[in-house]
Amino acid sequence: MTDESTTDPKESTFLVTHADDDSAVLKDVHDGQVHTLASNPGVEVDDAIEGTVAPDPPMAVSWQLTEIDERRSLSIEESAEPPTAREQELAAEQPIGELTTEPRAGIGELHVLTVPDDDTATAVADVVDDREATLSRAARLGVNRVEVRSEPGVVSVRYLP
Repeated sequence: MTDESTTDPKESTFLVTHADDDSAVLKDVHDGQVHTLASNPGVEVDDAIEGTVAPDPPMAVSWQLTEIDERRSLSIEESAEPPTAREQELAAEQPIGELTTEPRAGIGELHVLTVPDDDTATAVADVVDDREATLSRAARLGVNRVEVRSEPGVVSVRYLP
């Protein structure tokens, strides 16, 4: 555990989990720390922000986004396409309930989950509905979109540029 002061600026990658006209909430995708901004500098929910936050003086109970190095909008979509041949091959090599993670050529990752055939739709819904965890992973990987494909017994989660 580090002894980093909560009054020091922090550079990281953040997911915008809440935004309105007056404020925004950023979650650090590396350590899970939540930063409530005292004002909204124009960010929107599901944005990934590479930047720096600093505590608002004098009490440091809220934060300011002091620097934005990169901003990108993230999305999750359920595709009508079936998993690719490679994803089906990975699924065939693992027992039900297992997850295989494989880097994509270029940027991103593939996550292949095997589930009981009758639970496929539920597993897809779980991935899509858990926006914060799924988009935090996308932000950490430096990608812009998440595509979920399925066929009975197989769910592939594709983290794509």
